[in-house]
Amino acid sequence: MADVDLLIVGGGINGAGIARDAGGRGLSVMLVEQDDLASHTSSASTKLIHGGLRYLEYGEFRLVREALIERERLLGIAPHIIWPLAFVLPQAQSPRPAWMVRLGLFLYDHLGGRKRLPATETIHLSRDPRGNGLKPGKADRAFVYADCWVEDSRLVVLNARDAAARGAAIHTRTRLIAAVRDGGEWRATIEDAAGPRTVIARALVNAAGPWVADILSKVPGAHHDRGVRLIKGSHIVVPRLYDGEHAFMLQNPDRRIVFAIPYERDFTLIGTTDQPWQGPPGPATIDAEETAYLCDTVNRYFTRAIGPADIVWSYSGIRPLYDDHAANASAVTRDYVLDLDAEDGRAPLLSVFGGKITTYRKLAEHALEKLAATFPDAGGSWTATQPLPGGDFMHFDTMLASLIAARPDLPAHLLQRLARAYGTDTAALLGDAQDVVALGRHFGGDLYAREIDYLVTHEWARTADDILYRRSKLGLHVPDGTAEAIAAYLG
Repeated sequence: MADVDLLIVGGGINGAGIARDAGGRGLSVMLVEQDDLASHTSSASTKLIHGGLRYLEYGEFRLVREALIERERLLGIAPHIIWPLAFVLPQAQSPRPAWMVRLGLFLYDHLGGRKRLPATETIHLSRDPRGNGLKPGKADRAFVYADCWVEDSRLVVLNARDAAARGAAIHTRTRLIAAVRDGGEWRATIEDAAGPRTVIARALVNAAGPWVADILSKVPGAHHDRGVRLIKGSHIVVPRLYDGEHAFMLQNPDRRIVFAIPYERDFTLIGTTDQPWQGPPGPATIDAEETAYLCDTVNRYFTRAIGPADIVWSYSGIRPLYDDHAANASAVTRDYVLDLDAEDGRAPLLSVFGGKITTYRKLAEHALEKLAATFPDAGGSWTATQPLPGGDFMHFDTMLASLIAARPDLPAHLLQRLARAYGTDTAALLGDAQDVVALGRHFGGDLYAREIDYLVTHEWARTADDILYRRSKLGLHVPDGTAEAIAAYLG
């Protein structure tokens, strides 16, 4: 008898999303991730829930429509970590005529049945405060459209938490060594710090992201007729470039676009690049060419010039895009392909190629549809309306006001940060604490021992990096030496 119905390899957004969906349908699930949850591609995104305006230029209408529909759904189920964001799209220096951009925005407003977000508006930058910080240009017109921000790595963790609440076993720092079919089941060897062990599963899901091809190489007789194309995307973070809570979508002469986004109160996030990645999948860092490209983009548009010395943090990720043989890395499809290998009654292997964070929930639904013949007694789709942990509230401001009223002796800015990260679960994190003394040791940057303990107990955090750069972005706010202090505290 199988140990689990579903063994999922990969703890990024797609693996965690499939685990959550499957667990809610009554399937027994085990997820293994070789590092931390969201430790690679899923924490290295531009942190947007969006339809992908520029994908319209490549004719990706189905993908954009699905993403826009999902944007509304995700905003509804995770309002603490996803919220609306206005994007200013200047026409100065645009390689596209204004009529083409406006037509694209008209389609963008109407393709997905927009309900929650405002429609596109036209502004004059010289007369609108949202033009502050930009260099004056010959073209004064700009368009303002709406998309959403997401705390990307927290989205992964919340899916994993909900999966675990529905019975899934989540194993981080655990890798797949090999998998072989044994009759109608899979016999998989996994390994963690305690050593290797065997897991028997009815179906295997390969959601390993950049490592999807590596996993296939560990499975004798697996399909190899789908290709993955690895693209590196890098971002930089600099001191805040402009006032306001709006973002900018900047068009470059090469027709690529770069976002400038308010980040962690004091900073601006700038990205992304698109560079082919030729080596094996693994950790990536920004290079001098990418740094110059992003700085040049900022300096083309903003009055405040930046250079490499202004960068306070950078991050890079390897995107595992489905190889559609596009010549230009920016034109490679962001759509996903699900490849099911289950001929002749063999134990099924489902491999995930491509995808984007916005469509992860729909991808998970499609994955379970692909496996329906193996699990005919599984329940139906359910994730479109069920809130993620902490997301069971209607209005963030109302929820936050209640939290502040209940704990008047805790700093309001601390409660706001916690509410944005944990939503209604903030009360469980704080427990009986009514002041900062009760939160235990202070590590700087509003980080206290009680939050660290919560992350270790409930969110699989094991290292300082897990806490400072994935469960939060407090690494940008804490003093030097904090990571070492957290490591010592964790033992």
